[in-house]
Amino acid sequence: MKPNVQVFIGCDVSYEDAKIALFGAPFDSTASFRPGARFAPQAMRAESAGIETFSPYQNCCIEDAAVFDAGDLELPFGNASRALGEIERFCARVLADGKTPAMIGGEHLVTLGAVRAAAKKHRDLAVIHFDAHADMRDDYIGEKLSHATVIRRVWELVGDDSIFQFGIRSGCGEEFEWGREHVYTERFGARSLRARAEALKDRPVYVTVDLDVLDPSEFPGTGTPEAGGFSFAELLECVEACAKLNVIGFDLCELSPHYDASGISTAAACKTLRETLIMI
Repeated sequence: MKPNVQVFIGCDVSYEDAKIALFGAPFDSTASFRPGARFAPQAMRAESAGIETFSPYQNCCIEDAAVFDAGDLELPFGNASRALGEIERFCARVLADGKTPAMIGGEHLVTLGAVRAAAKKHRDLAVIHFDAHADMRDDYIGEKLSHATVIRRVWELVGDDSIFQFGIRSGCGEEFEWGREHVYTERFGARSLRARAEALKDRPVYVTVDLDVLDPSEFPGTGTPEAGGFSFAELLECVEACAKLNVIGFDLCELSPHYDASGISTAAACKTLRETLIMI
């Protein structure tokens, strides 16, 4: 792999020396309300120049995390199956090389490609999911591959007792009815996260963060804002609670930077990414 010219701040080690491979998945072809998440990876790299490499939360520097920024995948706009295939292939290579894939979406459907690769390598994979939306529909307007169906598709890979959702505050009744039998969902918060994390400490874990879990008063730059969400401090507490887990991959999704001209949402996404990379 060749180094990317513009990298997320502090993520400039060689691929050979890296522990984590960061990459962008600029895809939002199934966005059901407001598109624009495809612009997040490049916006975050540019905005990252405005934050420090050092985390006062963890008393550590992102440069110590040994992160290689591979740039953005070239994904076919309008073809979800092919885009997911490209993501899966990239993540499979990273995992085979003994490194951790870290993805910047893109809409939330991109998570499915990464989990496909992770589930093939780790048979007992668990998924921790932070989101405003349940994303458990079997289809959305007849489509099986959608950001509104991604967790249902993930469940088909990992099965019952393997998906743990936090911050959920939106979904249709059928999703919640189905979910009661198949996934753990904590509505509105993450009070049980530490207990769940303790129970998962011996399993490989994939963490997916849909940034609309944040309240739109703090994070308006997203395609489907939903009132009643986390504060930034609460999201950082969730990141910290995952620190002792065996995190084998993660993603941040659903920043749509142009819906927040102030840049606050992009800055919050960058800081969340910095803390998560250091946490791993």
